[in-house]
Amino acid sequence: MGYVAQYIQEATEIINLLDQSAIERIADLLLELREKSGRLFLLGVGGGAGHASHAVCDFRKIAQIEAYAPSDNVSELTARVNDDGWDTCYANWLRGSRLDKDDMVFVLSVGGGDAKKNISANLVRALDYARAMRAVICGVVGRDGGYTAQVAEVCVLVPVVNSSTITPHTESFQAMIWHLLVTHPKLRAAEMKWESVQYSRPDLAGRLSPASDFLSFSPVNGHAMSASPDVPSIFFPAPIPQHQILPSRPLT
Repeated sequence: MGYVAQYIQEATEIINLLDQSAIERIADLLLELREKSGRLFLLGVGGGAGHASHAVCDFRKIAQIEAYAPSDNVSELTARVNDDGWDTCYANWLRGSRLDKDDMVFVLSVGGGDAKKNISANLVRALDYARAMRAVICGVVGRDGGYTAQVAEVCVLVPVVNSSTITPHTESFQAMIWHLLVTHPKLRAAEMKWESVQYSRPDLAGRLSPASDFLSFSPVNGHAMSASPDVPSIFFPAPIPQHQILPSRPLT
């Protein structure tokens, strides 16, 4: 079996092994967080920091949850690392953000932090501070979950199916899970760009089809525009009135 086939097969195994009830429970906790106007703090290191930044965007824009990530402010983060040390940089950032019991700390990490081995010590210290403030703790992590799994109210473990690809598998499914969460019917509060696109060809609402071509009027200048069979004309956010969608000559 080639690497591509093996990777996809392993990804399929992971999907089937994920704890769906844990994901659902996190959705419930996020709903409670939003209803009490709590804040969501996403913590990660390396790839997890990149995930945290992306997730902040999605939770704010799609789920309308007030969300932040310490790694988004490079000036503050590097100042805290330089002045206070790496291990306390996230905890002190949470302290400066007035973290309290109405907030949630959400960890995206491959190992979840390990105090004894001094791995992701900044996550460990941040989690200790979150516990002291009685904030809700959740996470999506790999391996055995590390310190995050030990202290979190709910922690989704990405199963290990191949010890040589723990990191890519974990980080891949972290993205899948937070996208699942922000689009969950319990949480989605705003339409997404591409799902709200109005196609100039009605038959493209669910799929692309080369069956016919249409002319549509631009909502900007009123000029007719020809839509390619493969690339639909896009009009956002206002839908195109039906009388403005005119069929052209059939394709030959």
